[in-house]
Amino acid sequence: MKWFQRRRREDPWEVVGCNTVEPVIMLDSEDDDDVIYVQEGDTCGRYIFEFTRQAPSGMHCSSALQFARQQLLQQVTTKGYNVLLEEGWSLTLLRRGKCHRIQVDYTGRPGCISGKLPPLRTPPFMALLEGQHIFS
Repeated sequence: MKWFQRRRREDPWEVVGCNTVEPVIMLDSEDDDDVIYVQEGDTCGRYIFEFTRQAPSGMHCSSALQFARQQLLQQVTTKGYNVLLEEGWSLTLLRRGKCHRIQVDYTGRPGCISGKLPPLRTPPFMALLEGQHIFS
């Protein structure tokens, strides 16, 4: 009788690259008067995207980042907030054999503003990802 069964050994994920943007203020100075309330702390979300057949490109990373932002904004909307006053992100590229993974950690400071919402902007410093040859 075996007391402990061994799990099949899985290879660890290798970190191929990482980009990080610390939280930055996303509203213009003229929008400050419309702020009604702000959450005390930041809200974070982790989103993982798997690629089994092809290596992700810079376009995939940009899309993953925009999706993560959209999901976090939806999450804070359910709690009564309507905007992210500060935003930051970390994008990590991982590889294990022929499989690839994008991990996005998106951080935002939720707030509620009155009146017309500012237009949705792209995540801060997203241009870092465009045109990168990630898995060469």
